[in-house]
Amino acid sequence: MERWKGRVALVTGASVGIGAAVARALVQQGMRVVGCARNVDKIEKLAAECQSAGYSGTLIPYKCDLSNEEEILSMFSAIKTLHKGVDVCINNAGLAHNEPLLSGKTEGWRNMIDVNVLALSICTREAYKSMKERNVDDGHIININSMGGHRVVASADEHFYCATKYAVTALTEGIRQELREANTHIRATCISPGIVETEFAFRHHNSDPEKAAAVYESMKCLKAEDIASAVTFVLGAPPHVQIGDVQMRPLDQVL
Repeated sequence: MERWKGRVALVTGASVGIGAAVARALVQQGMRVVGCARNVDKIEKLAAECQSAGYSGTLIPYKCDLSNEEEILSMFSAIKTLHKGVDVCINNAGLAHNEPLLSGKTEGWRNMIDVNVLALSICTREAYKSMKERNVDDGHIININSMGGHRVVASADEHFYCATKYAVTALTEGIRQELREANTHIRATCISPGIVETEFAFRHHNSDPEKAAAVYESMKCLKAEDIASAVTFVLGAPPHVQIGDVQMRPLDQVL
């Protein structure tokens, strides 16, 4: 990780869970991390904690609604002005709604596509532009995917969400191919966790907190810090090594 000290990483969805853990880990490694979310109160608190802990990097909170392309473009413009550009892009933000394929609301489907697929694609495009403008040839794009992007969960509530995560799997491979065709050494990696104990299930099952709690009580789940460790492992690989896909799950998780 030594070569990343002082360089700029963007972490989307950095206010809680995996995003917050990744942001903390990268700051600890000496990176300048722009952490974005719709609400930055928790990111501001995390930034203060990182500073108090004496970490060598810095965390810069940025308010951004990733379902709005104009706000994403404005964020990248601000990063260019204040920090020159993005060297590492961690597409972590994602969400799920209980909207089955046969009875779900279009609004919920659209919101999942906007955040899980389009925001990831826009951030990737803009991060690549930033790297090319500055002749950065060793940048890295990391998509936080899900095991739901590799198999369809037997639950109607998850089916559309799984479809968006299958899209992330395909997008990451497409990004890798286009980077290779462009004769660049910028790398792309997909990290797909199984069940991680965060606020995700409680947001997903917001009308049934007991159901959300049961998800985490059924097994020893992954922790957000486990995913952050995977991110630093991937970033710390030698420049000639392409780690394409990382699949992680609790030992007790069946699928």
